[in-house]
Amino acid sequence: MKNGIRMSDIAKELGVSVVTVSNALNGRGGVSDEMRRKIRARASELGYRPSAPRSVRKATERPVMESGSIGILTSERFVGPRGTFYWFLTAGVSKELTQCNLYSVYESVSAEDERNCVLPRIVAERQVRGLIVVGQLSRAYLDKLAGVHLPVLFLDFYDKHSDIDAVISDNYYDSYLMTDQLVMLGHKKIGFIGTVTATSSIHDRFLGYVKCLMEHGLPYRAEWTLDDRLADGTVLQNLDYPEEMPTAFVCNCDETAFRVIAELQRLGYRIPEDISVTGYDNYTVSDMCVPAITTVEVDLTEMAHTAVTLLLARLENPTRPASRHVIPGRVIIKDSMGVPKADEDA
Repeated sequence: MKNGIRMSDIAKELGVSVVTVSNALNGRGGVSDEMRRKIRARASELGYRPSAPRSVRKATERPVMESGSIGILTSERFVGPRGTFYWFLTAGVSKELTQCNLYSVYESVSAEDERNCVLPRIVAERQVRGLIVVGQLSRAYLDKLAGVHLPVLFLDFYDKHSDIDAVISDNYYDSYLMTDQLVMLGHKKIGFIGTVTATSSIHDRFLGYVKCLMEHGLPYRAEWTLDDRLADGTVLQNLDYPEEMPTAFVCNCDETAFRVIAELQRLGYRIPEDISVTGYDNYTVSDMCVPAITTVEVDLTEMAHTAVTLLLARLENPTRPASRHVIPGRVIIKDSMGVPKADEDA
């Protein structure tokens, strides 16, 4: 900016985050009315004027990719048809970048390239100013990306790299709340479905489930925690159900819940009369299922907005401390959750 005033300057003066300043100046939620007035007043006093990123040319000119584009990278195992969770999340990021007069360049990582730690072309050829990684990649691959001198942000997961920003849903607490809903209905035998160490999101959702069991003095039984995928992300088509079934399963995502409900119905169980099943994400598949899946709604719009805001702040100030931002979700009650059968053991 010509006057040198940046969002980070306003944030520092008022003791808030750059994300809070951005939300206030752009009329987004997540900021109290009083704080919004303070931020806008201080921005006006300092002479702050929003402008397109310096690296972007006039709208009538073709942008230079090295200076005006942001990469969106995801594993091919997360690439699905229109309407999937990651489709919506990636589309939201692209929309946010467009609103900032930036161009998005998308690339998926094949299973072979992920195994061999082959960098994507957009990174290897320096086609982008920064990179948003949507969905978890292998640790070795993330180590390779971390070694590249390029601003990187992790979206929908985090890793051990403390110097890389991350934006995630509130996996731990939202899963705790979902499990608590089942407990409040009277369930005492509750299982979890999801390969616990496959992603940071699944791991945190599992820990939220366990926390709820511990708080209520309910037993954790290892045979009631079922894998739904292999380490490489390959989906397991047939789950290994225990001989003694719980009265409810907390599933790590809607896709898994959808498959579990169909499989349990084939085995003769009624949902939710015999077994309740819950999901996580609340996208298209949760309403396609019969019965509709009780789930956690992830705020994809806010996740995408926060991710882009943080990456732009990193481009403005490469030395700023990295942070992990948690976006709250909300439990959506539908039809796949009910009270346990009256003959459940006390």
